[in-house]
Amino acid sequence: MSETTSLPSTVPFRLDGDTHPGLARMTAALRLKHRFAADIVDRCAALFGARWADEFELVVSALFPTAEAVAAAVKGYAAFVMQSMRLQAAFEVERRYKPKTYDQAAGEVYFNEQHMMGEYLPGLLLSHFLWPHHYRQLRFFDDAFVDAMRVAGASSFVEVGIGTGLYSGLLLRRLPEVRGVGFDISPFSTRFTEAQLHALGVGDRYETQLRDVTADPTDPRVDWLVCVEVLEHLEDPVAFLRGLRATMAPTAKAFITAALNAAHADHIYLYRTPDDVLAHLQEAGFTLEQSFVGAAYKPSAPGVPVPLAAAFIVY
Repeated sequence: MSETTSLPSTVPFRLDGDTHPGLARMTAALRLKHRFAADIVDRCAALFGARWADEFELVVSALFPTAEAVAAAVKGYAAFVMQSMRLQAAFEVERRYKPKTYDQAAGEVYFNEQHMMGEYLPGLLLSHFLWPHHYRQLRFFDDAFVDAMRVAGASSFVEVGIGTGLYSGLLLRRLPEVRGVGFDISPFSTRFTEAQLHALGVGDRYETQLRDVTADPTDPRVDWLVCVEVLEHLEDPVAFLRGLRATMAPTAKAFITAALNAAHADHIYLYRTPDDVLAHLQEAGFTLEQSFVGAAYKPSAPGVPVPLAAAFIVY
């Protein structure tokens, strides 16, 4: 008897409003008010498939459960994108970020309630699913780091610079026996994160703390550490990395990322290549295990800098 092998379907995945109502509401809001991104949900669904759609739907439906809430989040995302595009256009010409101190960035962004809650946090959260390089980095985290924690039987983790809380939330959902602690300097990041994690049903296993670990380090007992897109926000990333390394147990592992060539209002330190980040990690005492690099889009012309997401699993 001959054996036949079925070929994978070439039909792209399409969203179903009945099974993905949150994404259907998001698409409607984008088409109604923000035409520049009218088809972005459908494009990402076709690119990444059911896993992307199910994961995104879970977050959207939990955190933005009504059409009004989705519309407000989409409005924040649109403002976040427009500001980023303006700054990126200037960066492509000048090839440097606008000079700014950490304190200036903190006052402008992290301690600005209206900006954080209305634009920055919802915009950043949605970007992790709507920007392909951000989503691919999230998948790398899930497939490489979270799986390693599962295999090792991890019981706890720390995230430094929780931002939206998305990474901590994914980890808590994937590993139901794990507990976490998240540090951030922004009261609005901790508020947003707490709301998200409680909406997802994992908030009882997580504690947020308003804490600057560069000035007030944690005890050196961290076995698993997460730090997503913090380095480019600092004036001295190496000093920060040395502080992180000092909090970790001898056998600990860390997932550390940086945004490269990405002009945002709070980006201070310009990393141009992944090797620049790796050099800082090694200078701070880390050893590379594996890494990921993803580009936001193709350059408009040879030599034009493109935003990159770079992630490193180190020990």
